Order: sequence, then structure tokens, then C-alpha cells
Amino acid sequence: MPAPNQTASALEARIAADPRYVALVRDRQRFSWILTAITVIVYSSFISLIAFDKPSMAQPVGGGTISLAVVLGAAMLVGTVAICAVYVWRANGSYDARLAELLADAGA
Repeated sequence: MPAPNQTASALEARIAADPRYVALVRDRQRFSWILTAITVIVYSSFISLIAFDKPSMAQPVGGGTISLAVVLGAAMLVGTVAICAVYVWRANGSYDARLAELLADAGA
């Protein structure tokens, strides 16, 4: 009887070689990189506006005392939470189901 480690390694190798697993990893990585790029662009744009256009960022919004920088900063934080929620929704709805099907077929 093979040792548990050998059995686990054989199962891992079988799953890693499955084209559905390769496609799952590729799809998940692509989606993660897209969300990462969106986040980096938004944060970089915000910092660039602060660095290079201070007068615009200091303008009050709606005639009040809150500046545009505060509004954009809050919107950026809400957007970051939304991006995280989109990833979780996609992972729970698509990636987890595909992985469960793969594991079931592999006998794990």
C-alpha cells in the first residue's frame, strides 16, 4: 500500500495535468490580473491627481466643505471593496464549481 504522501502526490499530479485544471488556473489568473490592473490604475490616477493637480483636488464639492480629494478617496475605497466582492462572487459562482467537478472526477 502506498504511503499517504505518495497517494496525495499522485492525485495532485493527475489534477495538475488535467486540461480543465490548467484552463481554470489560466482563467482565474487572467481575471485576477485584470482586477489588479484596474486597482493599480485607479490608485495611481488618484495619487497623480494629488501630486500634479492640487488646486482641482482642493475644490469643494457642492459648495460645502468637503473637497474633491475626499470624495474621490472615499469612492476609491468603495470601489476597492466592490472589486473584492466581484472576485468573491466570481470565485464562488464559477471557480469553486469547476474545481469541485474536477476533484469529483479525480476521486478526491
